[in-house]
Amino acid sequence: MADLDYEGFWKETLIQLRNDLGEEEFSGWFSDMKYLRAGNNSIVVGIPSAFHRDKVKSRYQNVINSKLKELSGQEITIELEIVGKSAKKPSPAAQSTAKSDDSSAAATEKAPKVKEKRGKHPNMRDDYTFDRYVIGENNGFAANAAIAISKNPGKAYNPFLIYGGVGLGKTHLMQAIGNSTHENSENKVIYTTSENFLNEYVQAIQDGKMNLFKNKFRYADVLLIDDIQFFQDKERIQEELFHTFNALLDSKKQLVFTCDRPVTELKKFSERIISRFGLGLIVDLQPPKYEERCAILKAAAEARKADIPNEVIDLVSKNISSNVRDLISALNTVIAYTELMGKPITLEIAQQRLKNIFNAPRQANLSMDNIIRVAAEYFGLTPNDLKGKKRSQNIVFARQLAMYIGREMTDYSTTEIGQDFGGKDHTTVMHSIEKIKGKLLTDPTLESTIESLKRSIKEFSAKY
Repeated sequence: MADLDYEGFWKETLIQLRNDLGEEEFSGWFSDMKYLRAGNNSIVVGIPSAFHRDKVKSRYQNVINSKLKELSGQEITIELEIVGKSAKKPSPAAQSTAKSDDSSAAATEKAPKVKEKRGKHPNMRDDYTFDRYVIGENNGFAANAAIAISKNPGKAYNPFLIYGGVGLGKTHLMQAIGNSTHENSENKVIYTTSENFLNEYVQAIQDGKMNLFKNKFRYADVLLIDDIQFFQDKERIQEELFHTFNALLDSKKQLVFTCDRPVTELKKFSERIISRFGLGLIVDLQPPKYEERCAILKAAAEARKADIPNEVIDLVSKNISSNVRDLISALNTVIAYTELMGKPITLEIAQQRLKNIFNAPRQANLSMDNIIRVAAEYFGLTPNDLKGKKRSQNIVFARQLAMYIGREMTDYSTTEIGQDFGGKDHTTVMHSIEKIKGKLLTDPTLESTIESLKRSIKEFSAKY
C-alpha cells in the first residue's frame, strides 16, 4: 500500500482520537507528533522526547493500533521515533543527504536544550496560584501541605482532601496545586468537578467508550476532583471513583479532592473510599479571622491596582466574616462603583454601597458551626452533643433552639442545617423549628434567651 495511504489513515486516526479524548487531552499528547514515513505494515511517527514516547506507548498505543486496523482492514502498528518538536516529514532529498549530516546532527544533540514553559492549563483559572493565596492561621497548614504536594506529587500526603464551607478557598488551593505542577513539570494534570466526572462517565457508557474514560482518568499523574459531596447517594459513580482511586494510588500518582464537609458526615458514601482518605492527609479550612480578612482584602486591592483606604478595609473586614468569596465580592462592588462614577474610594461610599450586604442574613451570623458552638456553650454542652443522637431533654431543647436560630439568622435551607447537625433529616429540622415557635407562644422568657444567643453569636463571629 502506498505511503500516502498510510498517511491518510494516520490523519483520520488523529481526527477520531481528538473527538474521543477531547481537546485538552489530545493537545497534551498528540499535537507535537508528526507523521514521518511508512514501514512494513507500520507507521513511523516523530515524537519530541523519550518521556513523551513512553507515556504514549503505555496509555494510547493499543487504542491507536485498534483504530488503524478499523480504518485499513489490516494490522498496522505504530512506531514512535524521537525527533524533537521541530521535526517534519523528511523529503527524499533530505533522506539522501542524511548521512552527510550525521556530524552536524551529533553536534546539535550535544547543544543544551532550553526547557519550554508549558502554557496555561485549559481547565483551571490562571489566577488560582499560590502567589495569589493569602496564608493565615486558618489555612496555613493546608497551604503548606499543598505547596509540598505541588513540588513532589504522589510522594507524600496522598490522597489529599481539603474540606470546609462555601467560599473558603478550597478550589483556589486545589487549582494552585494543579497550576504549579502543570507549569513546572511534564506531569499530566486533570482537573474536574464531580458533576463533570459523572457526566463524562454517563456519556462514556452511552457511547460505549468506557475504555477511553478509564484511560483518561486512570493514567493521570495528578487528578483533582472538586466537590465530592456531589457523589452522595450515587453508587455506580462511587464504584468507578473507587477503582480510579486505587489505580492512581497504586501507581503513586497524586489525588486531590475537595468537600464541603468532613468525609465522616457524607451520607450514603462508600466506606471503602472514606477509609482510603485516611491513608493520606485531610485538612479543613476555617473562616478567616479579622487580621486575615484585612490581608485578603489588601492583596485583592493590590491585584486590582485599586487605592483602598485602611478605614474601608477595616469596615469590610469587621462586617463580613463569612468567607473569602463574600469579602472579595464586597470589595469588587465598591471598586466597580467608584470606577464607573469616576470617584475615589471613601469610607462614606463604602458604607452606602455595602449596607445591604452587611445586613444580609448570611453576614449577620457567619456559619452554622459558630451557632452550634455558641449554643452548646450557653447550655453547658459540647458541639458533639448537639450534633449527636442523644435524646435527653436538655440536649434536645438546646438542639432545637440552635436549629431555630440557624434558620432565623442564615439563609441556609433546612436540608443544609440538618447536614451541619450530624446529618439530620430536613424534616427533623422543620419539626424542631415548629416546636420552638410553639414554645414562644407560651414561654415569655424564651424570646429574651434567643436574642441573647443571637448577640453572642454575632460577637463570636466578629472575633473569629
